[in-house]
Amino acid sequence: MAAAEPGLDELPVEGLRRLYGPEAEADPAGLYERLRAEYGEVAPVLLHGDLPAWLVLGHSANLTVMRTPSRFSRDSRRWTAFQEGRVAADSPLMPVIAWQPLCVFADGAEHRRLRGAVTDGLDGTDRRGTRRFVNRYTAELVARFGATGRADLVSQFAEHLPMLVLTQLVGMPEEYGPRLVEAARDLMKGTDTAIASNDHVVASLGRMVERKRTDPGPDLCSRLMAHDAGLTDQEVLEHLRVVLLAANETTVNLIADTLKMILTDDRFRAHLSGGHMTVPDALDQVLWDSTPMLLIAGRWATGETVLGGRRIKAGDMLLLGLAAGNVDPVVRPDLAKPLHGNRSHLSFGSGPHECPGQDIGRAIAESGIDRLLTLLPDLRLAVPEEELTWSSAWLSRHLVELPVEFTPVEPEVAEQAPAPSGPPAAEPVPVAAAAAAVVAAAVTAGDGANAGASSGEGDGAGALGEAAPASPSGRRRGWWAAFLGWFRR
Repeated sequence: MAAAEPGLDELPVEGLRRLYGPEAEADPAGLYERLRAEYGEVAPVLLHGDLPAWLVLGHSANLTVMRTPSRFSRDSRRWTAFQEGRVAADSPLMPVIAWQPLCVFADGAEHRRLRGAVTDGLDGTDRRGTRRFVNRYTAELVARFGATGRADLVSQFAEHLPMLVLTQLVGMPEEYGPRLVEAARDLMKGTDTAIASNDHVVASLGRMVERKRTDPGPDLCSRLMAHDAGLTDQEVLEHLRVVLLAANETTVNLIADTLKMILTDDRFRAHLSGGHMTVPDALDQVLWDSTPMLLIAGRWATGETVLGGRRIKAGDMLLLGLAAGNVDPVVRPDLAKPLHGNRSHLSFGSGPHECPGQDIGRAIAESGIDRLLTLLPDLRLAVPEEELTWSSAWLSRHLVELPVEFTPVEPEVAEQAPAPSGPPAAEPVPVAAAAAAVVAAAVTAGDGANAGASSGEGDGAGALGEAAPASPSGRRRGWWAAFLGWFRR
């Protein structure tokens, strides 16, 4: 690398593209491809406040950053912009990249201590028990809208199921579930009551940790508290919050995007009609094409190095471009080619910080979608596909609604329908039993015949419980609400 190669802070700001604002939010995939065409595997970009960072676009380059913490640390305190006081206290970046005493910001021995406890705790989860919870809650959710013959599968299904299951897995009383679903939804939409919703999540976790001290059970909270890593109660609480919110948000997106693909994608219709496709196949394709997170912030260079032909200086920030890496033409020259069974995508990360709960997230999505298709075998899109809309921010992209129609199902039928037999959720679950009806409905869904159909009645704050507590009048929105306002609009 030539010595004259400019460093990140030496590049003119006016010549760099922003990862926030209208261009980025209107078409993030298009922006990534323009950056790839101009810069290659690694591109200089601007974050909020026009702070420069490197966006890693190549599949191989992303893996290099993820797998070599000696060169690319997770400790954000290394960031030059922090050290020089260039990050405003109220910057929307702060909640995402400000250092916290969590495994996600740790390296070396401290990372191994905290991460080991979380990984061991999650590995102790009963997969068959998880499937039973998913089947039960899927039936309960379908029972709430089944009689109408229509629903929005984002707000009435995908946004509810993961948190209902996760509260059971972490050890919360069942009555906590509905309120936590509403609080999590409120948090991730960055509303004016987001602070109060966060307070509700923290208070609920605090009560659970206190109770588990004298009444442990076969749950994640108890396993974290008993782990020989010696986590404090505060460390247990904070890691449980990360697990709940991160797993919920990504699994919501995974469920919504997979259902959308099953109902609209020609590749899936063809395989479904032949009875050869499985829900895990669909998930694999979605994890390549519509990763639940567009990018992850971030990593920080521990010293001067070279990546993708760019000179990276110590303290530079690197953003992991998961979505861009998954469509890298070097590894995917033909984006239309199915990738069933190929799990070398970047959606769960890699290396020491690879997502520890990916198997649980997949199990919830697989079992939930399989059960939904069993209960509603003639599920079909209620509007033309081109009318579906997305909401994007710099970290993620969300399907706003997925309006569907189906033959009405009586509530008692949905609630009492037997759980499908078969292997645990961690194994492929065929959907051929419901395939023919799904395909027949999907093929006719986008012809405009149902263009005027309603997107389904909203479930409202009380659909599964009370709404999240209201924020006191005049209360200033803090860092958490600011973060979520940018994270999901």
